[in-house]
Amino acid sequence: MKAIILESLNQPLVYTEVPVPEPGHGEVLIKLKAASVNHRDVWIQKGLYPGIHTSVVLGSDGAGIVESVGKDVDKSWVGKAVVINPSQQWGDNHSYYGEDYKILGLPDNGTFAEYVKVDARYIFPKPQHLTFEEAAALPMAGLTAWRTLIGRGKYSPGEKVLVTGAGGGVSIFAIKFAVAAGAEVWVTSGSDEKIRKAIELGAKGGINYKDPVWYRDLLLKAKSPRGGYFNVIIDSAGGPGFARLIDVAAPGGRICFYGGTAGNITNIVPARVFFKQLSLLGCMMGNEKEFTDMLTFINDKKIRPIIDSVYALKDAQAAFNYIESEKRFGKIILKISE
Repeated sequence: MKAIILESLNQPLVYTEVPVPEPGHGEVLIKLKAASVNHRDVWIQKGLYPGIHTSVVLGSDGAGIVESVGKDVDKSWVGKAVVINPSQQWGDNHSYYGEDYKILGLPDNGTFAEYVKVDARYIFPKPQHLTFEEAAALPMAGLTAWRTLIGRGKYSPGEKVLVTGAGGGVSIFAIKFAVAAGAEVWVTSGSDEKIRKAIELGAKGGINYKDPVWYRDLLLKAKSPRGGYFNVIIDSAGGPGFARLIDVAAPGGRICFYGGTAGNITNIVPARVFFKQLSLLGCMMGNEKEFTDMLTFINDKKIRPIIDSVYALKDAQAAFNYIESEKRFGKIILKISE
């Protein structure tokens, strides 16, 4: 089969032929239709991720057709369209993953290939309203957004939500989930065009964070009462600007963050956190119940991912290069087969 291999760190990906995997006990073999690219894949290529080994087939997200099953797997799965949960072996503690936790695509071979084998417990029927490309966009970004908003952020109906950095895969899912759940959603972005697109997705408004006093203007625009406005804030940047999220958080608010693209968080005044009784919550991926709950919500609300662009499998390196583009709005997909 054709696959994308990471043979060496900081070197271009290799498009090559590798053996088709054999499903073992409790496993299924999936003929992949589509996969999606995540920042995790790029960080692994750059050597910026723990536990890296080479060579390995990268890719955490995928959707396709079950080709065959191993021993003790229900044969009725054969021929079914499925989506894969890449968050595996979480463990019994729903609050934090255990020592055996792993994400598909490292250490195990992942979805940037014509076939992948996974434990049968991590496959789910593809939502019927989604294409394979849309379904492949779901798992990692969708699960992270779901846990950030619901699992850690504890969103309740009627609360107000701020999503920073609108345009990335997780932030768009967070916007869509919050809007579908009935929240008043606002966004920040460094692009007025991305703010406009977020409003088209249902956000009430937004502000450009390149304005030095964006936090003040956001509160004025949102007609905030004194003391802050947003009950749940979802952030992917961190950095010095994170401290301003404390200013716009409502008393008792939850600031959830899943990335650090702007660097280390600095300049936080502790008193501003404890006087407002704020919670600062780190988030990453999610447990098996959260994945199931996310899929149920997506099916019930008929939510569709936003896809920025689609590349052929052989052009995976070009997709990796594009993921950092300021123009990107949505997920980047690798189309693997018809």
